[in-house]
Amino acid sequence: MFTTKDLAKFRAETPGCQKVVHFNNAGSALPPEPVLHRQLAYLKEEARIGGYEAHAKYLDEIEATYSAVARLLNANQAEMALMENATQAWNAAFQAIPWHDGDEILVNQSDYASNYLAYLHHPKKLKISVVPNQDQGDVNLEALEQMISEKTRLIAITHMPTNGGVLAPAEAIGAIAKTKGVLYLLDACQTAGQYPLDVEKLQCDMLSATGRKYLRGPRGTGFLYVRKACLNTLTPYTIDLHSATWTGEQVYEIRQDARKFETWESNKANVLGLKMAVDYALDVGLEPIWQRIQHLAQVLRTELGGIDRVKLHDQGTVRGGIVAFTVSGYTAAQVQQRLQDVHIHVSWNGVANTYLDMTRRGLQEIVRASVHYYNTEDEIAQLVKALKEF
Repeated sequence: MFTTKDLAKFRAETPGCQKVVHFNNAGSALPPEPVLHRQLAYLKEEARIGGYEAHAKYLDEIEATYSAVARLLNANQAEMALMENATQAWNAAFQAIPWHDGDEILVNQSDYASNYLAYLHHPKKLKISVVPNQDQGDVNLEALEQMISEKTRLIAITHMPTNGGVLAPAEAIGAIAKTKGVLYLLDACQTAGQYPLDVEKLQCDMLSATGRKYLRGPRGTGFLYVRKACLNTLTPYTIDLHSATWTGEQVYEIRQDARKFETWESNKANVLGLKMAVDYALDVGLEPIWQRIQHLAQVLRTELGGIDRVKLHDQGTVRGGIVAFTVSGYTAAQVQQRLQDVHIHVSWNGVANTYLDMTRRGLQEIVRASVHYYNTEDEIAQLVKALKEF
C-alpha cells in the first residue's frame, strides 16, 4: 500500500486533484502532469517543424511505445498494435476472425454494448450464447466449460463491466479456452491500469484496452494484443500501405506482426502521451495500484451502504474500483448533475450500455462512482456527505 508521502506526490502531479473530486475514472481518469507535458511538447514541435518531420525526429520514442505496452501486459513487442480506442482495437481482432454461418460466440452476462452490437451486426449468422452467472454474480465456470461445442469459435469476455466492479475470472477462463482449443478475446478496457494484466497468466489470444481510463492516458488512444501463434490465422478487415505492401499490380503482402491491424495515420502526440501514462503506471506499480483501488472501493461501498436512500448494485466475489448505486427519488442523471454542481464527478449507465446484465437484474440505470489510487478517504467522505444532503 502507498505511504502518505506517495499519495501526496501522486496528487501533486495530478493538477485536476486541486480542482475537483474525480470519481469518473472508469470514464476518463485525470492524467498526471508528465502525460500532459509530453503531449503538449510534441504538439509544439509539430507546429514548429511539421508533422512528418516531428515524427521522424522522435521515431525512437514513438517506437518505444510498443515495448511499453508490451511490458504492461508481459507480451512481446511484435504482438502489440496501437489503436485510436478500445472499440477499434476490439473490432480489429473480432472482425479478423474467419467466421462462418453458425459459428458460436460465448459471452459473459456483463458484456459491453459495443461488443455485442458487433456480433449482431456481423454479416455472418453467428450464434451468441450467454454464459450464466452464479448467484453472487460471478461467471459460472462449470457452465462455460459445458457450453463449449465444436461450433464454439470464440470466447469473448468483458473483464470488468461498465456498470459495476465485478472482476471476471479471466485467468480461469483462459485455462478453459486453452484446454478446449477455442479462441479467447478479452476486453480489458476497464482493467488496464487498474489490475495487473499478464497475458501469459490470462492465456488470452487477443486483448483490447484503452488509454484514457485507469491508465490515465490521453483520449483517442488504445491498443491491441494478439498472441504470436494466432497472428497468421487472422486477416485484418481493412488494410493500407502501413499494414500491407503493394508488391505488384494485382498482389500485396500483409505484415506479419500485430501492426497489420493499424493504419498509417495516427495522433503521435497521443501515442507519446500513452507511452508516458504506461511508464508512469509501471513506475507506480500495478499490484499496489490494484490493492489501493480495492481498498478505496470497499471503503466507498461501506459508507454508501450506511445511507438509507442509497442502494448498492455491485456483484461478484472479487470487485474493483467501479461502484454502482442508485438514490431513491432521483434519476441517475439527476444524481450526477447535483454532484457535479459541488465539483464531485461521477457518471451513470442506462440499460443500453450493458443490456443483458441490466435487464436480467431488473435495473434501468445506475450511478457509477469509480475510484483510482490518487483518490482519498477524505474525498469519499465528501461524496457521502453530498449524498446525505439530497
